[in-house]
Amino acid sequence: MPGNNVTLVGNVTRDPELRYTASGQAMAKFGLAVNRRWQNRQTQAWEESTSFFNVVAWQEMAENIGESVQKGARIIVTGRLEQRSWEQEGDKRSVVEVVADEVGPSLRWATATIVRNERRGGEGSSGGAALSREPMGGGPSYDDEEPF
Repeated sequence: MPGNNVTLVGNVTRDPELRYTASGQAMAKFGLAVNRRWQNRQTQAWEESTSFFNVVAWQEMAENIGESVQKGARIIVTGRLEQRSWEQEGDKRSVVEVVADEVGPSLRWATATIVRNERRGGEGSSGGAALSREPMGGGPSYDDEEPF
């Protein structure tokens, strides 16, 4: 399947921000830090690099993320890279984000309990799953969808 699919495993750098568009569509944004560690062949010293990504999720998955994911959690994100551009105070700006298709806990160093949600929405809506945690209330309504 052609495209720009990505899979990232990393730590959440900030609690997800759950927003609702003017039309009522849920959107969650959060940061993800992905670490890479390797041994320098010349010095034999271990070196490390960290990359930071903004992740965006929509609809039921956004609400599940808002209820399930917290800063510091180690998660797996699959999705696609998407670039957005806008103008702010006369300056052109752009950002590349990961638009999530799937988000889940990394079970390499932790355990999780999966709680299946009842189906929401209309025909063709898929049921989601959320990690068990105290539910959060609904978020405020935002018209803009610019980066954090």
